[in-house]
Amino acid sequence: MFSSVVMGLASTGPAYSVAATLGIIVAGVGLQAPIVTMLAFIPMLLVAYAFRELNASNADCGTTFTWATRAFGPRTGWMGGWGIVVADIIVMVNLAEIAGVYGFRLVGLDELGESRLWTTVAGIVWIAVLTAICYVGIELSAAVQRWLLCLEVLMLILFAVAALVRVYSSPPATAIHVSASWFNPFEVSSARALTSGVLAGVFLYWGWDTAFAVNEETVDSKRIPGRAAVLATVLLLVMYGLVSTSAQAFAGVGTSGIGLGNPNNSDDVFSGLGDAVFGSHETGLVLSRLLILMVLTSALASAQTTILPLARTVFSMAVHKALPARFARIHRRFLTPTWGTIGMGAVSIALLVLLTSFSQNIVADSIDSVGLAIAFQYGVTGFACLWYYRKVLTRSVRDMVFKGVFPALGGLIMLLLFVYATFVVYANPRYGSTSVDLPLIGPTGGVTVLGLGALLLGFLLMPVVTRGHTVALKLQRSLLPRHLPPHAAVDSASRYLPADSGSGVGGDWYDLIPLSGTRVGLVVGDVLGHGLRAAATMGRLRTGVRVLARLDLSPDELLSRLDDLVEQTAHERGTGHRRPQADAALGVTCLYAVYNPVSGKCSLARAGESVLAVVEPHTGVVDYPELPPGQPLGIGGLPYQSTELELAPGSLVALFTGGLLQAADGRDAGLAQLSDVLAGDGRSLEDLCDRAVTTLLPGAVDEDATLLVARTRLLDRNQFTQWELPPDPAAVATIRAAVSKQLRDWGLDDLTFTSELIVSELVTNSIRYVGGSTQVRLIRDRTLICEVSDTGHTAPNLRYAASDDEGGRGLFIIAQMTHHWGTRYTPTGKTIWTEQDLPRADGH
Repeated sequence: MFSSVVMGLASTGPAYSVAATLGIIVAGVGLQAPIVTMLAFIPMLLVAYAFRELNASNADCGTTFTWATRAFGPRTGWMGGWGIVVADIIVMVNLAEIAGVYGFRLVGLDELGESRLWTTVAGIVWIAVLTAICYVGIELSAAVQRWLLCLEVLMLILFAVAALVRVYSSPPATAIHVSASWFNPFEVSSARALTSGVLAGVFLYWGWDTAFAVNEETVDSKRIPGRAAVLATVLLLVMYGLVSTSAQAFAGVGTSGIGLGNPNNSDDVFSGLGDAVFGSHETGLVLSRLLILMVLTSALASAQTTILPLARTVFSMAVHKALPARFARIHRRFLTPTWGTIGMGAVSIALLVLLTSFSQNIVADSIDSVGLAIAFQYGVTGFACLWYYRKVLTRSVRDMVFKGVFPALGGLIMLLLFVYATFVVYANPRYGSTSVDLPLIGPTGGVTVLGLGALLLGFLLMPVVTRGHTVALKLQRSLLPRHLPPHAAVDSASRYLPADSGSGVGGDWYDLIPLSGTRVGLVVGDVLGHGLRAAATMGRLRTGVRVLARLDLSPDELLSRLDDLVEQTAHERGTGHRRPQADAALGVTCLYAVYNPVSGKCSLARAGESVLAVVEPHTGVVDYPELPPGQPLGIGGLPYQSTELELAPGSLVALFTGGLLQAADGRDAGLAQLSDVLAGDGRSLEDLCDRAVTTLLPGAVDEDATLLVARTRLLDRNQFTQWELPPDPAAVATIRAAVSKQLRDWGLDDLTFTSELIVSELVTNSIRYVGGSTQVRLIRDRTLICEVSDTGHTAPNLRYAASDDEGGRGLFIIAQMTHHWGTRYTPTGKTIWTEQDLPRADGH
């Protein structure tokens, strides 16, 4: 906890932030500088709660990038991450400049401290040194930070107390007694002045989120960073309120001498205050030097803790494929991001050199530009928290306040600050010390050009970066069923939630497959991996399941054939069993079930650890029946086994992938939550799916999640009839008459001739070639289904009969007169079935 608070405080660089910002605030709002620095605390605290709540659900070093991706998608996530990168790189330029100036002043080389060339060279050296320290590891970084921060806080308190004592004991000519009007924001001259002051004040507090950037290296990463961030912002409020009040009381707001309004001191208010506050005696000179050292160490500490989140944000973006994969490489010994740390240090040096060449005042311009990037990043985070938790806000008052109200207010304030400052305050070419003449626009403030231009660069890169995720998601959506077809056997509903991070779209799929005899196939599956390859593999497997299912294979045989397909695909790619994780098709989990609405029986088999939930219709009791074990597809092992369940009419079955339980505290806890949802009242299946997703996955997801629910039905006894025939040729005439009578009773006289012909041919073949009893069944559904079952295991083959063949024409004629026909095998033999389209209501 202490180290996290130290990281948060050190990253803000309290002494450096006051030195570089207080003069800018005073220039804008005058005597109300103390209250403006305190007002900037409010949106920061609100956003800190957003960080805390999001981190508690998903501790990721990518912070805004990861959370915005999960809440709004990869495009918004990319822009949030880009905002972090922009702010961190620009502030590194500012920090390097300050460190260079104060480094020379500390050793008495004031002339070099005023040289742009030498301060730039010193800044480059400081960035290189600090990058190397951060590269060595976070433990060394934290140890250095603790010592630097202790010295910094001690000197700030000493400065504030000494200044106030001088004001009321031996005041200088510039001194002003503290007044209540200093703390009245309505005394500020204009909304424009207040906006620029608050935005500069936001820069004062920025940096506490470093505690979240290193959360994956923190003990109890889901709670400690959040507490540390809130505590750090409160401590900063107290410190800044004290220092800004004491500095203003001592130096005043005049535009000359040590006055805080002096434009020559606006970017460095401590440069002349040290000697004035501590005096010129021996002790005073020592304290003055310590004050310079304090600002230097503050800038160095802030630079160091800026490199940490910058490198880790870049690392997270690379892991999620938002940046080249090389930025995700970790040093084996130091366990720090290699390219993320060194690469960002190099970019910071390049920007320092670039800004030196055209900016008149690097410190002032970079601070204001950083304020824009900060407001953008924190605004995105506030809204991301609101949207991420939108489904659970009504769960309790605490959730409503800390997950909804506070983050939304923080995000709204930051958004308003960003828009107003960008297009009204900073766009004025007279604001700041640099302006740029833009084509079609004209002279524009350098702050807007730098801050907004950097963000717009990220916007232009966004389509390229997020293309992979977009293509994968579109591919998967196109391969999944757009809607489940209505079926006589079941009512059904489904939900699919793609993974929300980077190219996280995976290979979950579901399907409802109409089968012969009004049976229906239900399937869910999960392909390993993410991205285009996983989506393409899912498409192949879903097509394979549909083709195999239409062959009327039993569930265990279907999985065996699918396993052969997976293994063949892996070998074609040169994967085989040598590297089983190299291909997304290996290790696929799949649950396949076939429900028969005539018998009420459901046969099923599984590959992997798939689970089936069954809800008894009368009692609402949820059961997870024990299914025969089966290896994931492509792994090999024992043959798959089928099992059979008898389901009462109205039973609810739920098939789902493991991603549905990912947010629960373990598998058993997830199944218990799902049971509570499924055991509810008799709501519609669509409502049931919505409630299951809301309960089990209240936020964004790391893995794809799929849920398929079906409520079983039995066919009405008036919809089908069946006969048992002896192996007697005379039975053919009997069944023809029985079929004709049944069709008249159903009002299907138009199908009598073809149905008699079909039954005659199939029953005759059964009696002639198989022997034994023959069963005939007629089913009236969306089509007229005729089934002839016997004890034979040889299926007839459709062929063209030659002109001199005595047989072979019957099955060909049947195929021409029916819409579909086929053969399925049963434990006792086979069934040949045909389907005929029913006459339309208009008689055609």
